[in-house]
Amino acid sequence: MPESMLLAAAAGVVAGALAVGVVVLLRRLAVQSKELGTDAERATYETLHLASRAAKHLRGDMTEADAARAARHLRSMLGADTVALVMTGGPVAVDGDETLVSVAERLADEAVGTGRPQVERRVPTPSGDADAAAAPILADGVAVGAVVAFAGRVRAGLVRATGEVAEWVAAQVELGELDASRAALAELEVRALRAQISPHFIYNSLNAIASFINTDPAKARELVLEFADFTRYSFRRHGDFTTVAEELRSIDSYLKLERARFGDRLRVTLQVAPEVLSTVIPFLSIQPLVENAVRHGLEAKEGGGRITIIAEDRGAFAEITVEDDGVGIDPEVAAQVLAGGTPGEHVGLRNVDARLRQVYGDEHGLVVETNVGAGTLVRMSVPKSQPGRSAASVDARSGRPAEPDGRLVP
Repeated sequence: MPESMLLAAAAGVVAGALAVGVVVLLRRLAVQSKELGTDAERATYETLHLASRAAKHLRGDMTEADAARAARHLRSMLGADTVALVMTGGPVAVDGDETLVSVAERLADEAVGTGRPQVERRVPTPSGDADAAAAPILADGVAVGAVVAFAGRVRAGLVRATGEVAEWVAAQVELGELDASRAALAELEVRALRAQISPHFIYNSLNAIASFINTDPAKARELVLEFADFTRYSFRRHGDFTTVAEELRSIDSYLKLERARFGDRLRVTLQVAPEVLSTVIPFLSIQPLVENAVRHGLEAKEGGGRITIIAEDRGAFAEITVEDDGVGIDPEVAAQVLAGGTPGEHVGLRNVDARLRQVYGDEHGLVVETNVGAGTLVRMSVPKSQPGRSAASVDARSGRPAEPDGRLVP
């Protein structure tokens, strides 16, 4: 076969292989394009992705670093040449041409002052004149800042988009304020529990300690140490969470002080599964239930009674019950307390229930079984695994890590 024919055949084979390769590549690109969705779907995903990344920097106490990261994402969302995020009395961030910061602050002041979007044409910049659109950030109807977008030509679409982004930023600021309000409410509820502890319990404890000073000095010294441990734990200023072991240790001190006053009229039964001792729980969540049982269940009952504390392992949850055989509560009154009505003497139940629901959801609120003359059982269930929450177990006297035995005097 002539050499020319061989070369032609070889060229044909190569061309055929290239054609097959192109077909395969085009088919693969077509499949991938379908997997990624339409252009509109991809644009929607990109916008939502940018919004979710910006949101975390817009809530709470916004720092300059937060504002800078948020401005970068907002610029991508708007497709502008430069975007400035200007918060009244707070950080100012410019993503793009940083020489425009003074212009951005002026336009933001005008938008905040009028509460309406502002558009300015032919703003001089180092790279040439540009247009600007500023929209106020109205959180709860109050202007707290502005979003300013710069582009070579600001059209109606960018003006509207800047306004929509400013409204979205306002929603994130409002959510941050709501989170802060919830945290403040939780702190107030803990303070209310501490206030409940202080006047009634401290007076009775000091009287009980005083009664032993002359007759049994060793007992008085022991009670003073228990009183110090209890108050140190109850009035500590760090940490919203603790462990079941720490809470039970504080309850141990509390019940020793109450037994010094009640004597044999107060009896305690404790059943604790070792697996639940390290479970993280909201600070002051079991202790108020025990105090409620003593003060409102047994104190008014002639002859006293028994408190039974049980902490059980329920797989993914720790279930804790506090039961007394005291005077009980009218079921309607108990329902009103947990529903948010006037708690009256049972402020501890209401506060603990509210905090459990806030942290874990409504399905983890307190369950109360009671009736007049039939005693009261209060049950709480919390997840044993709680990512992002920890509570170091620290001995109240030494300040060193402690073994969580959780034992109470029977």
